[in-house]
Amino acid sequence: MRRHQLDIQLKTPDQIDRMRAAGLVVAAALAQMRAAVAPGVSTADLDAIAESVIRDAGAVPSFKGYHGFPASICSSVNEQVVHAIPAADQVLRAGDLISIDCGAVLDGWHGDAAITVGVGEVRPELLRMAQVAEDAMWAGIAAAARGAATGRGKLTDISYAIERAVRRGGRYGIVDGYGGHGIGTEMHQDPHVLNHGRPGRGPKLVPGLALAIEPMITLGSPRTEELADGWTVVTRDRSVAAHVEHSMALLPDGVWVLTAEDGGRSRLGDLVTARQPATSTPR
Repeated sequence: MRRHQLDIQLKTPDQIDRMRAAGLVVAAALAQMRAAVAPGVSTADLDAIAESVIRDAGAVPSFKGYHGFPASICSSVNEQVVHAIPAADQVLRAGDLISIDCGAVLDGWHGDAAITVGVGEVRPELLRMAQVAEDAMWAGIAAAARGAATGRGKLTDISYAIERAVRRGGRYGIVDGYGGHGIGTEMHQDPHVLNHGRPGRGPKLVPGLALAIEPMITLGSPRTEELADGWTVVTRDRSVAAHVEHSMALLPDGVWVLTAEDGGRSRLGDLVTARQPATSTPR
């Protein structure tokens, strides 16, 4: 393992294989939670599903105990942007929009991803915002792959691609102060990945770089505040927010979306590496 620039951890292909195994655990947990989202389900119910899937796979929830966080997922509903704590008395209602952030560590390597899901029948503008966030995430990942392939890509090319995709999608607030990050033997590593900004700045996009890409957008103002629990971040104007995330790694022949079941192939096509030995969740 080498260190490069801002204490960035560059991984070998074999280490990325191990991150893929952790990523598939996260993918399985999120798939089960997505299927369980419905009116009457509590965020604590979803948390229990995540912990069960993660531990059954021989992994450990990344979030539980992280700086004292008490749960295995962050379950952010409506105006909650990120880091909301699951609770038995937070019961989902038809029309809600929930963002579920989940992480797992397997054999010392982390995976981290998030989805935004509508509960029952949801207003079209909320579903549209969630789709814009997802499209922006994929635009950022594609920019990383293309930048690494040319040898001229820089970190903020990702930021720029995310912002452009959001702006093309409509008038949304891009949350500041929160964003993506390096990932590997720790859940949060250098570098921080902004969801907006000018291209061509920051560290080079090189093989071995692993990042979590996570746009967060709102229907209103991008300004946020932290609640008294010391974790939950909400929009100041209480507008609804969406948050999506995938962990990805750059290899010499392309990108690998470690927390996507298909490695990102359906969205990125030939930008995805041919190196995909791990295709199912470990048992």
